[in-house]
Amino acid sequence: MRFEGKIAVITAAGAGIGRATTDILVKEGATVVAVEIDQARIDNMVSALSGEAGAVDGRCIDAMDEGQVRALIVDVESKYGRIDLLVNAVGGSTIVEHPGMTIDEMSFEDWQKLIDFNLSATFLFCNAIIPGMKKAGSGKIVSLASIAGRGLSISSSSAYAAAKGGIIALTRKLSLELGPKGINVNAIAPSLTLTERLMPHWEKRSAESQAAEIEKVPLKRVATARDQAGVIAFLLSSDADFVTGLTIDVTGGLS
Repeated sequence: MRFEGKIAVITAAGAGIGRATTDILVKEGATVVAVEIDQARIDNMVSALSGEAGAVDGRCIDAMDEGQVRALIVDVESKYGRIDLLVNAVGGSTIVEHPGMTIDEMSFEDWQKLIDFNLSATFLFCNAIIPGMKKAGSGKIVSLASIAGRGLSISSSSAYAAAKGGIIALTRKLSLELGPKGINVNAIAPSLTLTERLMPHWEKRSAESQAAEIEKVPLKRVATARDQAGVIAFLLSSDADFVTGLTIDVTGGLS
């Protein structure tokens, strides 16, 4: 098992890509501190994964609250002695009412919500966890960017694209800072992925619109959360020990 004995922190662990990543790591032996704002999702995770090789330690906190994040990391490090792996999965475009709005349609409040949700939460967890990883001389961090951050999504807002572009730049910069400390920092840039959050928006689209979206993808389908989680798991594993500073496009060939 790739993650036997590892201690991982995964944000937004109760659904979507975060949940799919939690499933893989727990089944392969990790103890996952599953950060999730919805207690019902935590309860469901704990029940569903109770018989697996690893374990779920569910923590119901607001990943956007600095005080809660810092208190959580202090408690986790006290309980387990270290944190080996961090997955920053908090993010998404549907935190605002109109995810595809143009910049002239966007309020400053919308801009701030999207930047904070998609960039600031990643900062908070990196800022709190990296000191312990430096002390240990090892660690792996994977964050969720998006192809929107590469300017490849017409339907995403400029704020979402700016935040995800920030994740790509942050990943590269942290890899330079932390490589000498034995810490790998990478990201993935998903294309449209049918998570629980996005499925209602997908289902509202016409059959023609769905078909046109699929036609753009060389593999002729839309991504699942498991597609993304599999690449995250690779980046967290020892197979990626010599990989850092990279953002992998997980898009079915869309470019």
